[in-house]
Amino acid sequence: MEAESDRTEGQAARLPLSVFVIAQNEAARLPRTLAAARFAAELLVVDSGSTDDTVALAEAAGARVVHHDWAGYGPQKAFAEGLCAHDWVLNLDADEVVTGALAAEIARLFAEGPPPPAAYEIAILNVYPGDSRPRPWAADYRVVRLYHRSIGSYRRHALFDRVELAEGVRPARLAAPIWHYPLTSWAQFVEKENRYSSFQAREARERPRWLLLLRLVVELPMAFLKFYLLRRHVTGGWKGFAFALTAGFARWLRVVKLLERQGLERGVKENPEKSDDRMKHGP
Repeated sequence: MEAESDRTEGQAARLPLSVFVIAQNEAARLPRTLAAARFAAELLVVDSGSTDDTVALAEAAGARVVHHDWAGYGPQKAFAEGLCAHDWVLNLDADEVVTGALAAEIARLFAEGPPPPAAYEIAILNVYPGDSRPRPWAADYRVVRLYHRSIGSYRRHALFDRVELAEGVRPARLAAPIWHYPLTSWAQFVEKENRYSSFQAREARERPRWLLLLRLVVELPMAFLKFYLLRRHVTGGWKGFAFALTAGFARWLRVVKLLERQGLERGVKENPEKSDDRMKHGP
C-alpha cells in the first residue's frame, strides 16, 4: 500500500503537460529522452514502424505508444500533437534530453497551475559522439518546443517541422537548453546526412537551375562558415571542425541531388516511356 501511495503521489506531482515524441528504431536513445521528461503528466510516443525494441522500451518507461505510418516530419508531429491529453505540450526528438535546469524552469512556470497560453523557444545544443555534454559556448539553434495548442501547432510540411503561432503571438525564451545527441558515431552522421539530403531534394520545391548552379559553388564554404563560426563549432576542437565540415558537405550534397532531380525530370518529359524508377522511389 505504501508503494502504491508513493506512486500515486508521484503521478499527482507531475505537471499538467504532454511530452510527445515521434520515433522509429530509437531503442538506443529513446529511454534516456523519456526518463528526463518524467516531470510531465503524459508521455506520448508516435512510432512509425520500429523493428527494434523502441515500442517495448517506451511502454516500459510509462509512455502511451501509438502507431502512425510515416507521413513526413511536419504531418507526423501534427498527428502526435493532436493526440495529446493536455493543451500545454512539449515536443522532443527521440535523441534529445531535457536538462535538469530546463525541467526546473518549466516547473516554475507551472508552480501555480497551468499558465496562460504562450509559446517558448528553447535552445537545442548538439553533443558530439563520445562526449557527455555540449561544447563550450555552444550556439546551435532555438526553436519553439513548449507551447499551448490554442495558439500554435505544427505546420503540415513534410520537410520543415516548425510550430506556427497565431497572428500576433511572439514566443518568449527559456534560459536552459535541451541537449541533443544526434550522432552515435561519425559514420552514422555521414549516413544520416546522406539519407536526409535525399529526402530534402525529393520534397523541396522546384528552384531555378541558374540558382542551383551558383549554390553548387558557394554552398559548401558558406554552410561550413555558418556552422563553424556562427554556431560556434569552432570551440569544439577537432570534433567541431569535423561536424561543421560534414554538415556543410550535406548542404552541398542537397544541391547536387536537386540538380540530379531536375535532370531526371527533364528526361522523363522528353522520354515519358522511359521513366526512371528513381523518380518514384527515394533511398
